[in-house]
Amino acid sequence: MSAVLVDVGDARLACDIAGEPGRPWIALSHSLGADHAMWDAQMAMLTRSHRVLRYDTRGHGRSSLGAEPVTMARLVADVVALLDYFAIERADVMGLSLGGMTALGLGLDHPQRVRRIVCAAARADTAPAAAEAWTVRIAAVEAAGMAAVVEATLERWFTSASRTLRPQSVDRARAAFLATPVNGYVACAQAIKHLAYGPRLPSLAPPTLFVAGSADVGAPAEVMRSMAEAAPHATFDIVAEAAHLINIEQPEAFDAIVSRFLATSA
Repeated sequence: MSAVLVDVGDARLACDIAGEPGRPWIALSHSLGADHAMWDAQMAMLTRSHRVLRYDTRGHGRSSLGAEPVTMARLVADVVALLDYFAIERADVMGLSLGGMTALGLGLDHPQRVRRIVCAAARADTAPAAAEAWTVRIAAVEAAGMAAVVEATLERWFTSASRTLRPQSVDRARAAFLATPVNGYVACAQAIKHLAYGPRLPSLAPPTLFVAGSADVGAPAEVMRSMAEAAPHATFDIVAEAAHLINIEQPEAFDAIVSRFLATSA
């Protein structure tokens, strides 16, 4: 396993590489308010078949924010820059929430760089009501820091059962969220407010797996099913008894779905 800092224009992104050289690459993109360690539970499964590139989204973890406004196009360009740096011609891409949105943008704007996509717990559009909710959340964080919204966020991220049965997972998610710089959270939340990939889903070329949590209110299963129906080469699956961070809340079920897709969709 190795770690490296990569310059991507105005920012420097922290990356982590694992898995044997020569295997197909998979790039992992995490949610808002997290870092690359969000994928720890998937590493044993993924490194059996892939060389894995994890990175901290700009303004998160050990990655700098940079001076440019953060847009979805900017986040997609960051992934392209990482692929270029590591001389990766094409990669599988897996993302959750903000990371899933980034994966969709990569597949739409740079399909030649993407083999397959796993889009987990993510929307393709931000509706006006959701944009207003982001405005309120951003204002709270700017006024009082990450602690102002952390508990409400964890309630959306985990079911009540998981908050009782998996307290260590919840505590790790809380710590990563509280460690996220306010300016990084706000900048990326602003990008989500303007998400508008929905009309373009019929042109999504790479084979794509959409995965939803049965109890997710942020990216409900019915919304993600509709996204899969709109994309021409897509499949849909659902993880029971999971809210938003489905890969952490139900790692065994999530891994089974993803490994099956990666094994059968080549």
